[in-house]
Amino acid sequence: MLGDKEAIATIGVKDIEAAKKFYAGKLGLKQEPSPEPGVLVCKSGSAQILIYQSEYAGTNKATVVTWVVGDDVQGIVQGLRSKGISFEHYAFPDTTREGDVHVAGDIKAAWFKDPDGNILALVNH
Repeated sequence: MLGDKEAIATIGVKDIEAAKKFYAGKLGLKQEPSPEPGVLVCKSGSAQILIYQSEYAGTNKATVVTWVVGDDVQGIVQGLRSKGISFEHYAFPDTTREGDVHVAGDIKAAWFKDPDGNILALVNH
């Protein structure tokens, strides 16, 4: 039923203006026309991310969006760090860390948070 339909990541934030600065400014996502005031729509590759104001922003303790970035995880981490983004460090079994990048076999991943504490991720594949 839904297997051939597009899905949109949806992120709740407390402050839409702060979200614009973070998602469009720091992450470089392209702003799209908004369907209504107080809603931010951003383009990331061929996907859309809908960002809306919510009193529950940042309460999810799990990853809300993951970007598959290929082999340049470390380079993207460095680029985001240069924009003031700090990265989370987790203790996973059978995982080592190379700076801010977690490595488990051939999988490389890094996690960071938006201004509201929503967890975002980068992964090589």
